[in-house]
Amino acid sequence: MEGVFPRAMFTILGIPVRDTIVSTWIMMAIIVGAAAIIGRRRPMALEMLVDFLIDTISGVMGRPAGPYLPLLGTLAIFIAFANLLSILPTIPLPNGRMFPIVSPTRDINTPLSLALVVFFSVHYFGIRAKGIVGYFKAMASPIFMLPLELVGQLSRTLSLTLRLFGNVLSTEMIVAVIFALVPLIVPLPLVAFSMLTGVLQAYIFTVLATVYIGAGLEASEQ
Repeated sequence: MEGVFPRAMFTILGIPVRDTIVSTWIMMAIIVGAAAIIGRRRPMALEMLVDFLIDTISGVMGRPAGPYLPLLGTLAIFIAFANLLSILPTIPLPNGRMFPIVSPTRDINTPLSLALVVFFSVHYFGIRAKGIVGYFKAMASPIFMLPLELVGQLSRTLSLTLRLFGNVLSTEMIVAVIFALVPLIVPLPLVAFSMLTGVLQAYIFTVLATVYIGAGLEASEQ
């Protein structure tokens, strides 16, 4: 079961670099390469993806998705690829060892970082729409609601983190156990289920981030 959890691959200035960090850089290279290839050979596929993201964001938020598409679209694509990355084969290293490709979201630091991006984005878009004084004045009206509002902001950040991390880790653990017990054809449906769950979690995270940003914008408009 130790293969389920992140492990240090090497150190830089005494700081351990986990396999999830290495996998994240590999994943980003794959995303850039795939986007370049698909953009040349199948541009309609990218247009369909962008249209889907625009329709989803604008439908949930109730306003044009243009200003928020770069952030929310990037979150959706990043999380979807991160959740699906573990289906790739291992990579041989120069020292003869094999490096297994793992999902970056199995490391709780990745979901936490993404949730913090959403947390600060809510305030960024709210302040940009209303100004810093007007935004915090609307958020703290009446004033005794300010502590409750801050607790709510932090609790939903924690909820985003644990939801993504828990679902990814539990799915990988189940698949790992089944593969250990029945290593042939039986686990294949579970791999497909893991892929479906990974995409679904990316969709849910993006929709929740859209809802939170939309709520921040509505608060700034009051």
